[in-house]
Amino acid sequence: MELNQKHQKISNELKNKHLSHLQIEYLFLKIGKMTFVFYSKQNMRIAVIAHDGKKADMVAFLLHYKTYLAGIDIVSTGTTGTHVEKAGLTVTKFLSGPLGGDAQIAALAAENKLDTVIFFRDPMGKHPHEPDVQMLMRLCDVHNIPLATNPATAKLVMDALIGY
Repeated sequence: MELNQKHQKISNELKNKHLSHLQIEYLFLKIGKMTFVFYSKQNMRIAVIAHDGKKADMVAFLLHYKTYLAGIDIVSTGTTGTHVEKAGLTVTKFLSGPLGGDAQIAALAAENKLDTVIFFRDPMGKHPHEPDVQMLMRLCDVHNIPLATNPATAKLVMDALIGY
């Protein structure tokens, strides 16, 4: 099957599945044998999460893409969201990660309501909410949601989204 036929098939499946009431343009990103589908910028939702030692990195990363992010719905765990707001970006905040925010974002992933998750993790620290983190990562895998856990991967995902 040709790539364009695959894209049309995916578009039809998405429309029939849960988006039939929306007029949506899609961006298809092919990496190796995997094809990722993103909604148009106006309908895109990105989750951003950062462990305490990585919050400054997250804010710097988002500020680098500030112009592009203006039309995107950003959701975040509470503390990360507060840092992002202070940097001048609009964000919908959920609970703090250890209080259930990671689980709230995982629920969005389970319902296919996220297009990308950017989660700057601190692999050297201990986190009491690690089961929630693992659940979120698992659900991203189950639902084929791109998950970037470090700035290098996040840059690749964002650059692909904006067409660099």
